[in-house]
Amino acid sequence: MVMASLVVPGLSSSHLYCQNQLKRAQKWVFLGGFSVKRTKTMMHVVDHNQSQVGSGGDVSHGLHKDLVSLPRPLSISDINAASDDQAKVRISYQGIPGSYSEDAALKAYPNCETISCSDFEEAFKAVELWLAHKVVIPIENTSGGSIHRNYDLLLRHRLHIVGEVQLATNLSLLAMPGVRKEFLKRVLSHSQALALSDTFLNKLGVSRENVDDTAGAAQIVASNSLYDTGAIASIRAAKIYGLNVLAEGIQDDSEIISRYLVLARDPIIPRSNKPFKTSIVFTLNEGPGVLFKVLAVFAMRDINLTKIESRPQRNRPLRVVDDSNTGTAKYFDYLFYIDFEASMTEPRAQTALEHLQEFATFLRVLGCYPIDTTI
Repeated sequence: MVMASLVVPGLSSSHLYCQNQLKRAQKWVFLGGFSVKRTKTMMHVVDHNQSQVGSGGDVSHGLHKDLVSLPRPLSISDINAASDDQAKVRISYQGIPGSYSEDAALKAYPNCETISCSDFEEAFKAVELWLAHKVVIPIENTSGGSIHRNYDLLLRHRLHIVGEVQLATNLSLLAMPGVRKEFLKRVLSHSQALALSDTFLNKLGVSRENVDDTAGAAQIVASNSLYDTGAIASIRAAKIYGLNVLAEGIQDDSEIISRYLVLARDPIIPRSNKPFKTSIVFTLNEGPGVLFKVLAVFAMRDINLTKIESRPQRNRPLRVVDDSNTGTAKYFDYLFYIDFEASMTEPRAQTALEHLQEFATFLRVLGCYPIDTTI
């Protein structure tokens, strides 16, 4: 098979090697190379449309790792050792070292080994193929809202949410050592970071260029010694790539909070020593007041909803409704994602989901996990 490659200055050529690692791991998983006893969970909600959920596409790119530091597939001893929350675990994330997703992983697990992936699909696959214990993905932020692509991936992959991380985003202007900001002619960064720094960049009077991620912008500037080019990224990215911080907190909004989810192959057992949150996804039949009835399921049990998100179904985007009075009509067929503040160990949460099944044509618990209150 012939593969086209895109060479970015500063990136190593280890992607194909790691792709082989992924394929080896995939072969071991499907051919029985691992024999792992999975823990059965107490979550009893039935997935009525389980056959409709795909497993995702093939891995098309490798992980961004040097040859000497590529992860080997996890062994049984690795998995047992990582059962302790304080143990060193492997966390996959989208981006390269210095990205905000890696910052989130390090906040959740300060001693973790991070595994950089070229896209979100690959980050999920790293966990499914036993190259990582967990994956960290951004799900929403206070400026840009929800990241819809990752909501779709939550349903496509059979991983469980085991934690959340809230991270304050501090956008900084970075440049080569010795460069002052008035010398800059252009600035590189992710499109969203550029948009969030619009006022600052207008005053600076520079051109803007999009790259895949903020840390990638810092890497390009450093590896190519671009003295007329700056990058918008994190302070940690400046340390990693040897750049100077010319300005901090350049975003238009004084405070931007991003929320990340931590996912693993197996769910965790909820505890009673801290507040927990549960995330679910479901579909409903068309009808007057159906969504209102679903929300009432939680309200009547004093369960607080912290998030509700709707996404059109990919495999069945339209629903045809035949009403004898109005004729045939076509409606979008939606998936509803809800986060609520209650643990699956609580009877009120269990009875709420049992009640919800009376209206839902499909229902799946995505995870039950501790609430992050550290911001």
